[in-house]
Amino acid sequence: LYRKKLFLSSLLVFYHICYNVSMLHEQIKQNIKEAMMDKDAVRLETMRGISAAFTNDLVSKGKKPQEMLTDEEATAVITKLAKQRKDSIEQFKAGGREDLVLEESAQLAILQTFLPSMMEKSEVEAIARAKQTELGITDPTKKGMLMSALMKDLKGKADGMVVKEVVDALF
Repeated sequence: LYRKKLFLSSLLVFYHICYNVSMLHEQIKQNIKEAMMDKDAVRLETMRGISAAFTNDLVSKGKKPQEMLTDEEATAVITKLAKQRKDSIEQFKAGGREDLVLEESAQLAILQTFLPSMMEKSEVEAIARAKQTELGITDPTKKGMLMSALMKDLKGKADGMVVKEVVDALF
């Protein structure tokens, strides 16, 4: 029995590698089932939202809804969802809707478990200073060039708002 499970799990990994199937996409589908069994409404709603966003992304790329996204594509979709939640939280705070802030914050926390950890501001500052000296940018009017170079290097590793704050502080 153990050998059979080991064989099946290795076969599954081989399938995912050969056909460039997303382990993250599979994990989300499995988490939907687990959330249903645990009767965790917030997690279930969030997982279904992620799954729907995956399907929308597939359809917008001209693929079939049954296909799977790669891990990079799945991470990009989840990042977009997390950004939407952050924007919603800001709007709800401005509108005085604390009940909706709590709901969105709970969903954001779940989304962030699927995202790679972001760099700290101090790490971004060090990279920004190095890139600034590398490009020889001292003029504040060229900060757009520095910003675009940094975002190319730090895509998916650092939050764009943090990078913008660091670049603004350099000039």
